[in-house]
Amino acid sequence: MIMPDYQIFPLTSEQALKIITWRYDHPYGVYNLKPEDINGLLNPEYRYHQILDSEDELAGYCCFGVDAQVPGGNFNRGEPEVLDVGVGMAPELTGQGLGAGFVGAVLAYAWKTFSPAIFRVTIADFNQRSMNTFLSLRFHITGHFVREVGKMPFTQLERKAPLEP
Repeated sequence: MIMPDYQIFPLTSEQALKIITWRYDHPYGVYNLKPEDINGLLNPEYRYHQILDSEDELAGYCCFGVDAQVPGGNFNRGEPEVLDVGVGMAPELTGQGLGAGFVGAVLAYAWKTFSPAIFRVTIADFNQRSMNTFLSLRFHITGHFVREVGKMPFTQLERKAPLEP
């Protein structure tokens, strides 16, 4: 399988409109966005970015900082030391073994752009695909918590930056 090259740019309103139409199958449906979520995607404070593949097709999105944090987690250490990273891959691309290359591209971009000492990610416990991807990229588990809304359990993982081959 050929791994696509990814390009990452600040999210445009055109791409945000596509993202809010994406629909994930159960149990990943919790990641389905609503039309009103477009305001958050386009809020510069949340640092949302589009991820384009080598054909310039929208492959996913990512965010850095506060919007990558899940309420209820331990976020005592803040930027610039720790950079919270959130990722979302287009539904038709999930489950195909593309996660490590996709996340690797996001981390390389984050290192180049923000130069944090540590990357942190927060993953819903049911999302074993994402958990396996981040563990394969040498993240390690640093904590667990249950989000108050919906009582969903989450795991926090970290790794030192920069991303090394």
